[in-house]
Amino acid sequence: MDTNQAYAPGTWQDRLANRDQTLRVYLIGIGGAGLSAIATVLLEQGIRVAGSDRQAGPATQRLQELGAQVLNGQIAQNLADLLPAERPDVVLISSAVDAQNPERRTAEALGMPVVKRSEFLPALLANRRVIAVAGAHGKTTTTAMIMHVLRSGGIDCGYVVGSEVPGYGNGAAGTAPEFVIEADEYDRMFLGLRPAIAVITNVEWDHPDCYPTPASFRRAFMQFTDGVDREGLVVACVDDEGVRQVYTYASSRGPRWIGYGLEEAADLRAVNLRSLPGLGIEADLVWWNAPSGRLELALPGLHNVCNALASLAVGTSCGVPLVDALAALRGYRGSARRFEWKGEVSAIVVIDDYAHHPTEIEATLAAARRRYPDQRIWAIFQPHTFSRTRHMLYRMGDSFDAADQVIVTDIYAAREADDGSVHARELVAASSHRAIQYIGDLRAVTAYLTEQVAPGDVVITLGAGDSFKVGEWLLDALRRRSG
Repeated sequence: MDTNQAYAPGTWQDRLANRDQTLRVYLIGIGGAGLSAIATVLLEQGIRVAGSDRQAGPATQRLQELGAQVLNGQIAQNLADLLPAERPDVVLISSAVDAQNPERRTAEALGMPVVKRSEFLPALLANRRVIAVAGAHGKTTTTAMIMHVLRSGGIDCGYVVGSEVPGYGNGAAGTAPEFVIEADEYDRMFLGLRPAIAVITNVEWDHPDCYPTPASFRRAFMQFTDGVDREGLVVACVDDEGVRQVYTYASSRGPRWIGYGLEEAADLRAVNLRSLPGLGIEADLVWWNAPSGRLELALPGLHNVCNALASLAVGTSCGVPLVDALAALRGYRGSARRFEWKGEVSAIVVIDDYAHHPTEIEATLAAARRRYPDQRIWAIFQPHTFSRTRHMLYRMGDSFDAADQVIVTDIYAAREADDGSVHARELVAASSHRAIQYIGDLRAVTAYLTEQVAPGDVVITLGAGDSFKVGEWLLDALRRRSG
């Protein structure tokens, strides 16, 4: 699929689409998961990149090593210092950059185009065969699996993934026509994409600050399918009710559909699921009612089986033989913050997961219980954003059943301000779990765990904020105690 558009000659869009290496791109929030991956792609294409972030970290250090100019802090002077010789041609901002951001205001005052990803990505992906992975849950793992299957199968695809993947990082330009991208629904970013292949992992309401009702969330995914090339393909998990509603809307409108899942309605189905030694799981494949081999994963959980099915459907559609795609998945080891094994000290295991939506929490804890059926599981949950916590309070409260002990921390504000409408204590009160408590401060949680955990326990930190620090601090404390 040719995604190029008729951009006016000499505009930043035209220059980006044509890989003009004199183009200068400035990214506000360059160290974040989404923008750091895009910056990597730009740098590998020889485009000049500068940007800023509130604090330095591994991502900003890696980008500097690739040739980016990275400035600490987000102050108006940053852009002024680039003038006139290094004046940016376009300024790309993350969804977290609001209208009062001093760099954004300076760029607008200086007449620089200030755009979000939905406006930037079409030009970046011009002339690429875009494979866009959307869904409320599972996007990162599915994107990473597809990229891994394609690259293992000899297709040097480009990619943008929302997490660090061992051996791959989170972004690359690639040389093949195929480009795999995690299609974020937040702020309607994914509606700027025009995929040749679209993957929909599920359509379960999220981001109430952006989509006030479940119906508005579903409508966005319907719009997403409208953007798929008419000769293209939609790969979707038909186990999910939201996906089935989108299918009812979109199936007669153009692209071919492949349904995957665990239920009989799926074209590509996993059956006879079995646990493997360690964290792994295996299943038999049935494709269009015919036995089609065996799937083996080193990752736990039924949700990861479904993610793998999506990657098989996409990989084979791109020309990777099924046997090679299955072999690639056997070697896939996951990505950062997705059931990530952080360490073990004194027979106490610490795992971190990005789960922050009730369905994700349930899936992660169910996978942990399947792997550790007889061990005490501690769930340390940091609610993410006030709006999500407020709208999903009781659903969140009911998502911890597979854990033995639950600690809820203070809410991670992310892009929001605390308006006083909800507190983490209310989540504890809304839960019927037999052993749930509130400890707001992450350091206090760590101190409590250090005193309470025992050999054989499994501690899982959950959340999209900085809850992972609890696991890291706990491991350090346990090492000191045992040392």
